[in-house]
Amino acid sequence: MSSSHLPATTESLALAMEAKDPSETISILYRILDDPSSSPDALRMKEQAITNLTQHLTAENRGEDLRSLLTQLRPFFSLIPKAKTAKIVRGIIDSVAKIPGTSDLQIALCKEMVLWTRAEKRTFLRQRVEARLAALLMENKEYSEALTLLSGLVKEVRRLDDKLLLVDIDLLESKLHFSLRNLPKAKAALTAARTAANAIYVPPAQQGAIDLQSGILHAEEKDYKTAYSYFFEAFESFNALDDPKAVFSLKYMLLCKIMVNQADDVGGIISSKAGLKFVGPDLDAMKAVADAHSKRSLKLFEIALRDFKAQLEEDPIVHRHLSSLYDTLLEQNLCRLIEPFSRVEIAHIAELIELPIDHVERKLSQMILDKKFAGTLDQGAGCLVIFDDPKTDAIYPATLETISNIGKVVDSLYVRSAKIMA
Repeated sequence: MSSSHLPATTESLALAMEAKDPSETISILYRILDDPSSSPDALRMKEQAITNLTQHLTAENRGEDLRSLLTQLRPFFSLIPKAKTAKIVRGIIDSVAKIPGTSDLQIALCKEMVLWTRAEKRTFLRQRVEARLAALLMENKEYSEALTLLSGLVKEVRRLDDKLLLVDIDLLESKLHFSLRNLPKAKAALTAARTAANAIYVPPAQQGAIDLQSGILHAEEKDYKTAYSYFFEAFESFNALDDPKAVFSLKYMLLCKIMVNQADDVGGIISSKAGLKFVGPDLDAMKAVADAHSKRSLKLFEIALRDFKAQLEEDPIVHRHLSSLYDTLLEQNLCRLIEPFSRVEIAHIAELIELPIDHVERKLSQMILDKKFAGTLDQGAGCLVIFDDPKTDAIYPATLETISNIGKVVDSLYVRSAKIMA
């Protein structure tokens, strides 16, 4: 970076844009920022230079330079309105987020900015940076620190009655509690977010995020039909904005269809006008799972899980529901295979279902304990012994009913005799 500054003028900005080498452009923009002039025109040009410099540093994946730029700009922030400062700071933090593998850098940057905003008494900006920091900590699985930060922030924002930020924080708190498997608190935080959202105009992206979280919580409670309607609302919001989250909403819609045994609808949704726009690995993964479910094939199910590991197993929401679907499918297949037998080798069942023997044996013992069928495992002989379903003898319930009726007659006679005696 050259030590001599350039005047903060339109000509200097044009010179930076005309430079053929990105490093030369960046160097010129830094020199424009070094201009000591604080006239309104110069400040406006510097704001433009900051925007251009942020874009170029992001394109070059220079996250550390963006971090040092924020520190370098602190004297400049005292010359411009607080709202513009907030816009620039949030813009630079967003730009760092676009660079892959910078989660630790983003956390460190947010912590630095929280300390600076606290010292400068910039409450509006601090609250937003703290909300961003809590989201980053949650993504980094540092849940306790994120929860501590959020609990203090919620009280402060409620006192100030900043509804728009409150919606963000409540939604973030709901996601955090869901990650910690605390469903009641996740639902309570989401209800609070909806209540705050009803009092103000909520941008479509934020409304989509609320609907997406609502769908996730309903799916967790096995209410897949309601979850589907929420995912559909979220999909429409994100699709209209060309937001990448649209594909996740569509993926969860397909998951709900599979979970309510409507796997045949998956192909129709994917081939619709809205679905074709998002054709890719995520939808291919759900199509493979739907095909396996339709054919009741565990082998196809396992192939889908292996071929689309990133889309299925690494997505915690999909993975959780597919685990229960896999168990259901395995139980149905085992029940169908053992139905003709009264005694059968476990190795033979494992061969028919194409799964390891120990896996099959463990599942059969679990099914016997859960009373899915009557039987026992003869581990010495390596066999499964299936008992006939014991027929309930009708005489016992009939006897109990007769005794109950006699009791009612005796009570009635006692009441009558008491009246006569009186």
